[in-house]
Amino acid sequence: MRRFLFVLLLPGFLSGYIYGQLFLQPNYGLKSHETLMINKIEATSKGVTFYLSVTNKIEGGSFCADKNIFMIYPDGARSKIVSATGIPVCPDAYKFRTAGESLDFVLAFPPLKQGTKWIDLVEDCSDNCFSFYGITLDNELNRKIDEAFFLAENEQPLKAMINFINIADANDKMNLGIEGLLYINIIKLAEETENPGRAAEWYRRLKTSGAPRASAYLKYLNDQGIKY
Repeated sequence: MRRFLFVLLLPGFLSGYIYGQLFLQPNYGLKSHETLMINKIEATSKGVTFYLSVTNKIEGGSFCADKNIFMIYPDGARSKIVSATGIPVCPDAYKFRTAGESLDFVLAFPPLKQGTKWIDLVEDCSDNCFSFYGITLDNELNRKIDEAFFLAENEQPLKAMINFINIADANDKMNLGIEGLLYINIIKLAEETENPGRAAEWYRRLKTSGAPRASAYLKYLNDQGIKY
């Protein structure tokens, strides 16, 4: 669960894209469904395929995929789902037999635009819709973020914070969808290592960064009593 150390739940570099890429458990900034996971993404000249799983937590639970699911680019352009496999299309629904049962399913989209560094995956519906924001399509960047999370989870918060700072500085002004996540991890780890000055510095940087959905990350921090 490395990349979920400080990943938010929302209520209710790739330079010169190469076809045939595989992204295993890519990092992302925000999601709206606690147990929904992206296991991998395959991007080829024929299309983009998301392999996902969801785990049921309640008795009598159900899950479905709306026909209006979009892959959204940083410029706001939308690419609509082509097909869904292994999951019913709403209003039909898969009914889980027990709590703890998992369902694997696949969503397919048109080919990815060249040069795409990150995307959102959003179900556009009226109730209990799922979303992933800031999905990172850069294996090297994902590797570096994974390393930082690994350090944090293995009681090396100072090293983890330095890694997150290095990633954030190296990608400054890149308008990455995951930028806000880097900031909140730095802020949280700075507080954990008793460095309020650094936490305040990065809080101010987040506030003025223009990072995608910066307000959602700030609200998350404020809700935890963190405000500078």
